Amino acid sequence: MSRRLTQRDPAYFDPKRTSQISDITARYGRVALILQGGGALGSYQAGVYRALAEAGADPDWISGVSIGAINAAIIAGNRPAERMEKLEQFWSTVSGRTLWNDILPDWDVSRHFRNRVSAFLTLCGGAPGFFTPRFPNPFVLPSGAPGAASFYDSSALKRTLLQVIDFDVLNNGEKRVSLGAVNIRTGNLIFFDSAKMRLAPEHIMASGALPPGLPPIRIDGEDYWDGGLVSNTPLQHLLAQEEELASLVFQVDLFSAHGAPPRDMDDVLTRQKDILYSSRTRQSTESYRRIHDLKLQLREALKRVPPDQLTPLEKTRLEGSVVPPSVNIIHLIYQQKAYESHGKDYEFSAVSMQEHMAAGCEDTRKTLHHRHWLEPQGGNECIVVHDVHRDDAF
Repeated sequence: MSRRLTQRDPAYFDPKRTSQISDITARYGRVALILQGGGALGSYQAGVYRALAEAGADPDWISGVSIGAINAAIIAGNRPAERMEKLEQFWSTVSGRTLWNDILPDWDVSRHFRNRVSAFLTLCGGAPGFFTPRFPNPFVLPSGAPGAASFYDSSALKRTLLQVIDFDVLNNGEKRVSLGAVNIRTGNLIFFDSAKMRLAPEHIMASGALPPGLPPIRIDGEDYWDGGLVSNTPLQHLLAQEEELASLVFQVDLFSAHGAPPRDMDDVLTRQKDILYSSRTRQSTESYRRIHDLKLQLREALKRVPPDQLTPLEKTRLEGSVVPPSVNIIHLIYQQKAYESHGKDYEFSAVSMQEHMAAGCEDTRKTLHHRHWLEPQGGNECIVVHDVHRDDAF
């Protein structure tokens, strides 16, 4: 369980320092929040947003995949004073199944037992306001029949989204929202972007339609699945933008790429899932660096060519070439508890939800105390990543 913070605690955030954080973020052209998929672990992201909001580091662009898409839409789809209330309403709803009173000892072994039972009940009974098991089972249904392509019905999620999101606010342009999903026919990752279209509940549901559990979502004649099938972290979408804006990016991941070798089958399944769904931040940033360097080399090469020898296309590229803006990434990663198992992403208990939210808030408060990490980067660095792990960064 998380502990209560005091002013002497390094994780304590003094509201008087809000203006100082705001002064730093104001020096960027864009402040972005990138939210990874991870099912029940997504309440950690709600805690991260709480700390960012109270610190005055509110993002103007939020991009998410799967549960990250749901959190992104709730944040952007409400007025500032209502955002945390609606986030808490969503997470209280989906973790609303009561197993028992908290009478078990708060030991790792008892928590491990309770979490495994909770995850098993989710498999059997679904999550309130989110998804419910299909009866009959899809294996006994004929091909093409309604319900034959998923084990659960996610229609309850649409009703919940309509309760916690004001879609007029979501689409008013105050915050840009990008939600990743996979086109089933082409296999390509696409982004439903509020800068280009009006977002509806179906776009959010499509981003989180993880097969074979949840059904595909049809939008404009195309069927979509969870964007995490291709990329569980939508960082690349932000890096691919052509806007010449220096960016401060808070990337919140729910699966860690780093971990110890497994010692039993539960460890194997947990580690496999972590590796499968962890972000490829280093790969994305290295690709961005290579493109950045190539653009600079092309620019310098064209400047050495006499103007009368340049083709019209080369002249256009030289006139339009600029030094790509810097990107500063603050990388927050949820760290699994010792008693959590491979079912951590579908363990929707109220106790775990509250713990995850508290951990996200505490990790972010600690991170914001390192204000030098937030400063715009100088020198020749086009992109900087601050990897934040609770065990080795604080």
